[in-house]
Amino acid sequence: MLLLPLLVAFPGLNVVESRKTLAVEHYVEYCAVSCRAYSASVTEFGAVGDGQTSNTRDFQTAVDHLSQYSSNGGSQLYVPPGRWLTGSFNLTSHFTLFLHKDAVILASQDESEWPVIEPLPSYGRGRDTQGGRYSSLIFGTNLTDIVITGDNGTLDGQGEVWWQKFHKGELSYTRPYLIEIMHSDDIQISNLTLVNSPSWNVHPVYSSNIVVRGITILAPVNSPNTDGINPDSCTNTRIEDCYIVSGDDCVAVKSGWDEYGIAYGMPTKQLVVKRLTCISPTSAVIALED
Repeated sequence: MLLLPLLVAFPGLNVVESRKTLAVEHYVEYCAVSCRAYSASVTEFGAVGDGQTSNTRDFQTAVDHLSQYSSNGGSQLYVPPGRWLTGSFNLTSHFTLFLHKDAVILASQDESEWPVIEPLPSYGRGRDTQGGRYSSLIFGTNLTDIVITGDNGTLDGQGEVWWQKFHKGELSYTRPYLIEIMHSDDIQISNLTLVNSPSWNVHPVYSSNIVVRGITILAPVNSPNTDGINPDSCTNTRIEDCYIVSGDDCVAVKSGWDEYGIAYGMPTKQLVVKRLTCISPTSAVIALED
């Protein structure tokens, strides 16, 4: 069993492109959760927190409605106490998703509630299969100023059914992640508990100015590919004060996959990782991958 509290700066990962480039710590700051001009509860859009009613349409309707305020002070979607069953939904810019401490977002086990999207260009194919991949539980692309946070509320991926399909070779597409943000800037993910992800937990990719702080990630140590936090082809990322129990790498620093990543040519750079407690019996606390 590997149990290591970490204080890591990794100078080798803090890539400096010129002598005038500032250290990453000087321009990645963890700010207070943004005050948004507009706020609404997911219950205002018909969501029911009974752990059985599907709320996928309600979550997406709420985000779509609040997107009208992106250029006018931004917005916040509040998830109150309850067990909120949902499939994948997309975020918008200048937006905060806030979970009450007794709120649990439950990932649906109905595959029809998970849109299938194209493989990442720096991967060339899905990780589990040759084809596409299921969109993540919380997904966003081409966004600015996104905050996913709470009073230690929970995202529960209900991953057991996905792990069984993986082991039996029954997957048609690559398993979803809990949080994936693509081609975006100014991202904060903080003060949440993530449990039983179908696969990776937190995956910022092709993005910049990212803070992941105060996250607890829990998965059985024999669960397949439940990486904790995977910054992938990202610039200016800070990961700090997290507790991770994983069936795979706790933090995996990526820049795509093999020849596809090399051809895409977007390295991860300017990365700070510090004050982590990690448990991973068979994989790395911090892995450097290509």
